Amino acid sequence: MKYDNFGQAYTTTDELCDLLYRDPALRIGEFSVEDWDQYNSAVKDTYADIPFVKEYHPLPPDYSVDVFHRTQQSNWYMPTEYKQLDIAQHVLDLCKTDAELQRVGEELLLYQERNLFDLLRYLKYFVDTMRLNNVLWGLGRGSSVASYVLYLLGVHRINSMYYDLTIEEFLK
Repeated sequence: MKYDNFGQAYTTTDELCDLLYRDPALRIGEFSVEDWDQYNSAVKDTYADIPFVKEYHPLPPDYSVDVFHRTQQSNWYMPTEYKQLDIAQHVLDLCKTDAELQRVGEELLLYQERNLFDLLRYLKYFVDTMRLNNVLWGLGRGSSVASYVLYLLGVHRINSMYYDLTIEEFLK
C-alpha cells in the first residue's frame, strides 16, 4: 500500500494480486488501484465474478491542500437517507428543555458557519452503525466533549451543559 502527498491510499494490480493470494476473501472493490484499467479490463474480458477496483488518479503537484480537503468533504460515503437528513431538525428534536434548545441552536449556527453539517450527518450514521453492530466506543476525549450536539448524537457521553463546558472550547 502506498500513500500520495494527500494521504490517499492506493496500490498496484501486482500488489493487489499478492494480497488476494494471502486472503481470497479480501474486499478488493474497496481498493484504489494505480493501474486500475488493466485490472478492470481483465475482469471484464474473463467474465470473472469479482468486483472491479476503484480508479486511482494522482493529483497534479500544484493541487492545493485546501482544494483537496473541500473536495473530500463533499464525498461522504454513507447511505442516501443520511445524506438527505435534516440534521439540524433532528438534533433540535432531541432537545427536552428550552435551555437545551438554546444551546443546540447556538452550536448549530457555529457548525453551519464552518460548513460541518455533512460531518454531523456522517457522525449520526457512524454512531447508528456502531450501535447496530454492538461496537463499544469511549466516553469522550478532548475538546469534542464541549459540544452538546455531539453528546445528543451519541458521539460521546459527556453532558457539556451539566459540566458547564462552552462550545468555544471545541469550535474555536
